[in-house]
Amino acid sequence: MTNHNPVISIILPVLNEAGRINELITRLRGLRSDAAPEIIVVDGDPQGGTIRTIRDSGVITSIAVKGRARQMNLGASLASGSVLLFLHADTLLPADALVRVKAAMDDDRYAGGAFDLGVLTERRIFRITEKYVAFRTRLTRVPFGDQAIFVRKGYFDKIGGYKEIPLMEDVEIMRRIRKRGDKIFIIPEKVMTSARRWEQEGILYCTLRNWALQLSYALGAAPERLVKWYKP
Repeated sequence: MTNHNPVISIILPVLNEAGRINELITRLRGLRSDAAPEIIVVDGDPQGGTIRTIRDSGVITSIAVKGRARQMNLGASLASGSVLLFLHADTLLPADALVRVKAAMDDDRYAGGAFDLGVLTERRIFRITEKYVAFRTRLTRVPFGDQAIFVRKGYFDKIGGYKEIPLMEDVEIMRRIRKRGDKIFIIPEKVMTSARRWEQEGILYCTLRNWALQLSYALGAAPERLVKWYKP
């Protein structure tokens, strides 16, 4: 499975992100790497409200039926890179992210991986959140989507990609990988995700709601029922 000069395809599922998409793409272009990444943006807006504002002509764009799993699967089908990196529009990669992903994927033992999580705020309570996520990720080997999941494209295609469910698609695919006995690599460096959801919904409510959703899903609740408690 080793490719010592992999092209990494960065796949961004977006919805109503016109205000930040060009800044994000500029940041991605500035990441350190031996090979320029392929950037694919898949818009869940049928009018293409986000992709119509993209100024970088080198970005691959498409429109999919709204739903993060559908959008990411479409992006993966368009990708020519040997490694797929799925990135939320409100998450920033560290400057050496692509170098670290390449180093992880140079090791045949791993099918994919993810980063540790950081929250883009000075509020100290989020440092507790970061420590909890780091502990949970290492204990369960199930990182979440806001940790910038990456996976070999051939492997992703082989296992059928993301299950097209309205919620928990990241947890579902990581559990499937673990059940197959395959390994993921946790990069001990943080991606930085926006605190906007916590700030909009309230830190306590958002945290407890997320825990309740995770527990309910673990106990067998259908994502179609859980999604009504989570506004995308």
